[in-house]
Amino acid sequence: MSGSETRSPEAELGLLDATMIGMGAMIGAGIFVLTGLAAEIAGPAAIVVFALNGVVTAFTGLSYAELASSIPKSGGGYAFVREIFDDLSSFIMGWMLWFAYMIAGALYALGFAPNFLELLHVYGAVAPPEEVGDVILPVVGAQVSPGFLLAFVAVFVLVALNAVSTAASGKAETVFTIIKVSILVVFVAFGLASPMFSGAEFQPLFPAGGGAGAVLPAMGLTFIAFEGYDLITTVTEEVKNPRENIPKAIFVSLAVTVVVYLAVVTVAVGTLGAEGLAEAGEAGIATAATSFMPTGLPIIRNGGALVVFGAVFSTLTALNAVVIASSRVAFSMGREGQLLPSFGQIHHRYGTPFVAILASAVVMLGSVALPTQSAGNMSSLFFLLSFVIVNVAAIRLRRERPDMNRPYEMPFYPAPPLIGIALNLVLTGVLVEYLLRTDPLALALSAAWILLGGAAYLALNRLRAEPDADSAAADATAIPETED
Repeated sequence: MSGSETRSPEAELGLLDATMIGMGAMIGAGIFVLTGLAAEIAGPAAIVVFALNGVVTAFTGLSYAELASSIPKSGGGYAFVREIFDDLSSFIMGWMLWFAYMIAGALYALGFAPNFLELLHVYGAVAPPEEVGDVILPVVGAQVSPGFLLAFVAVFVLVALNAVSTAASGKAETVFTIIKVSILVVFVAFGLASPMFSGAEFQPLFPAGGGAGAVLPAMGLTFIAFEGYDLITTVTEEVKNPRENIPKAIFVSLAVTVVVYLAVVTVAVGTLGAEGLAEAGEAGIATAATSFMPTGLPIIRNGGALVVFGAVFSTLTALNAVVIASSRVAFSMGREGQLLPSFGQIHHRYGTPFVAILASAVVMLGSVALPTQSAGNMSSLFFLLSFVIVNVAAIRLRRERPDMNRPYEMPFYPAPPLIGIALNLVLTGVLVEYLLRTDPLALALSAAWILLGGAAYLALNRLRAEPDADSAAADATAIPETED
């Protein structure tokens, strides 16, 4: 028997597993590193920034929920667009999403490495991360940074887990997510009980220089923290009772994530103050935890160590979620004939999209070489664009197939998708304007990836056309049988 075969994945994930995939991706490293950035731009209104981003993404979440209940196929936004748009449009959508997930995976892997080294340092196992030297690989004798080596190991382990068992990767996501949410709950509980928080000052709410206008750019730069619920729809066919459970998982993961974000940001601003949080930058949450949490805690030791624990589990869960998502987009595209056919096959033994997982992992590891900031900005841009297209797909599907079976229908249609389109376009414009000023490389790389996708589309079409042409030629030259 061949190693892979064309069939549908098995439904092995429950509602909890699906919900944790969304929460695992959203409550990633973003809450730890973006809080200081939001405070630097918007002051105490960083709380408003995260609240409004939650509102903005909820409109698109309604479209995802309706589309997932109507089109129970794996592949997320790509599967929806494929259903209603033409061949080229759906290919570009899948091409963007596939790359966005893989870039995000590379960033999560690189984020895991320094946090894991810091965790080892807290317990005296290694020197401070900045003092750890390169590692010489046996046999080949090459020198690599410990950060790259740890990133490679993290990707390798999670890819192996995903390749051999969807159920195992889903359960691992559930356990890791519960651990990191519990850590953030502990952080919030100590913060609210701290004397530092009792004297919290949130006024003036907006920074003196920018006023309320500072909220919009801060939203554009931190919006990626709410990207993740869409990953739930990439595994639709692997979820039990998907027409009902996928919408539930989207709403639960979004609601819990917004509550956790607002609680964490409120405690951080209330204890350190907006200026102190901004000065701490990416270490803002760790600095806040160190300032009010007691020392000598069992196992954890202190607040800083607690946050390092949280960051390690956050990057692992986010990485695992995008390994799942990127491979399912590639699997869906392969099954639809828009990538190589082997991408769309299920392994006969493991029941997973084995080739799609391995291919996604290779590109993910290659993305490590991209400039970190530019890669993150590319990912944000592609996600915002994909959210616009998904909202458009929800409207088109309603118009063209009004009688389609929709177990979940969004309320107040067509207001949610129209508002989602408008808000995501505004944030896209804000991000593009920011990138033109600060990171034109990200825009250039984004355009290059789309052009590469166009070339791949043409090449794949040519490959598909050759067998058809050979078959037609054979039929034309066949000698018809004659009767005696």
